[in-house]
Amino acid sequence: MKDKSVYLAVDLGAGSGRVIAGEFDGVSICLNEIVRFKNTPIELSTGWHWDINCLYENILDGISSAADRYGDSIISIGIDTWGVDYGLLGKDGKLLDQPFQYRDKRTEGMMKFAFEKVDKRKIYNRTGIQFMFFNTIYQLLAEVASGKLINQAEDLLFTPDLIGYLLTGNKCQERTIASTTQLYNPLIKNWDYNLIDELGLPKRLFKDIHDSGTKLGGLKHSIASKNRLSNVKVITIAGHDTACAVAAVPSKTSAPVFLSSGTWSLMGIELQEPVINTSSFEDGFTNEVGIDGTTRFLKNISGLWLIQECRREWSERGIDIAYNDMARIACSAVEFSSLIDPDDERFISAGNMVKKIQDFCRETKQVVPKEKSEIIRCIYESLALRYAEVWKKLIQITGQSPTELHIVGGGCQDRLLNQFTANAIGANVIVGPVEATGMGNILCQLISDKKINGVSEARQISLNSHTVKVFKAKEKQKWTMAKRKFTKLTRTYTQ
Repeated sequence: MKDKSVYLAVDLGAGSGRVIAGEFDGVSICLNEIVRFKNTPIELSTGWHWDINCLYENILDGISSAADRYGDSIISIGIDTWGVDYGLLGKDGKLLDQPFQYRDKRTEGMMKFAFEKVDKRKIYNRTGIQFMFFNTIYQLLAEVASGKLINQAEDLLFTPDLIGYLLTGNKCQERTIASTTQLYNPLIKNWDYNLIDELGLPKRLFKDIHDSGTKLGGLKHSIASKNRLSNVKVITIAGHDTACAVAAVPSKTSAPVFLSSGTWSLMGIELQEPVINTSSFEDGFTNEVGIDGTTRFLKNISGLWLIQECRREWSERGIDIAYNDMARIACSAVEFSSLIDPDDERFISAGNMVKKIQDFCRETKQVVPKEKSEIIRCIYESLALRYAEVWKKLIQITGQSPTELHIVGGGCQDRLLNQFTANAIGANVIVGPVEATGMGNILCQLISDKKINGVSEARQISLNSHTVKVFKAKEKQKWTMAKRKFTKLTRTYTQ
């Protein structure tokens, strides 16, 4: 290990977490998964929460295992997670309750309540964020409405910042994760305190914002001494996992178009400035902060959540289908027989996903899929056609002329969906890396450590570290007809 520096990535997703070690030799990064663990929400009397204590214990186990393996070669640790969720701390610095899970129903009615206080378009003009029921803005309005904990809270820490606090004892609010809240103003690059005040939210919870690459501090003495890591520092990297994933997109273009594929699909383009106008508002695009001050102009799309829920439902009936078998099963079904709008609100919540898909098809007078192959193919084709709509809108709104789409994240392992996506958008799809968030996490640490100079060099290292696959568009006529059917279906259904 003498010729390599090791950086640890704590990468938490909505379904699982991992601690990953990145060995950097000056040219490329070799990723080694130290530990992987489930991230399962828990239902308490107050609703659905994240089991932050369990997550923290798993992270500590991962750090200990990494210390045993790499010792004093470890330079730093970075933390990335999903967006919008947070924990509230009291004056004594202790967590007041387990953080709420973003799908919890407490936000029902909060969006309407917000618009009664501040006009919807005004909120968008000042934040540039897509309206999603689980955004932090609506979670905090629910906190105020309940009045249980918010009055006792002295600090609000978003999930990656909360993990950093548990590891170091130091608090911060990082910029990329702050930009997911719908309370951050990308034009003034700070909290929109006027909006916060108009909504009746406590200003004291919104502190100075830290940029990616800031040193948060050393590990707590109890952690450092146990693992002989007294010289290891925790770095406030790009805390939002999508920001990390986009940093690892192996592209040489100045404005790469990306699809971070997982439970959610996040499709967008990296720009130097936010895009906030009538078109972006009407089409529901969001402006989130990336590393080096960039803007991730993107659209949230319901991704492999649909597949995951169907698989879970079948598993509960004693039928286990491996993800690797999904494509083979789907290929036996008739193409374009049934389509759904993946972003229909009925598909957001867990449970009865197969029936929800069948109900949508029945209501839209399509063939109702019954076999598992038909359900799976319906989801794959519908997702690809939705991606094609967003791809087209990205071009129209930004004026860019992309020739390729980069798919990163765990979902990029799905070869059939990759091919369907290339067919639907009519352009090359470049796939990889799978562990984009972990790779991006470590790249952010390398930038902070001044081992590399910014995002362009980071992406070259990502390219050096992985073999990408290219999927070329096929069957143009079939997919052109399918896109027409999909557009007619979704427009008719939403009218």
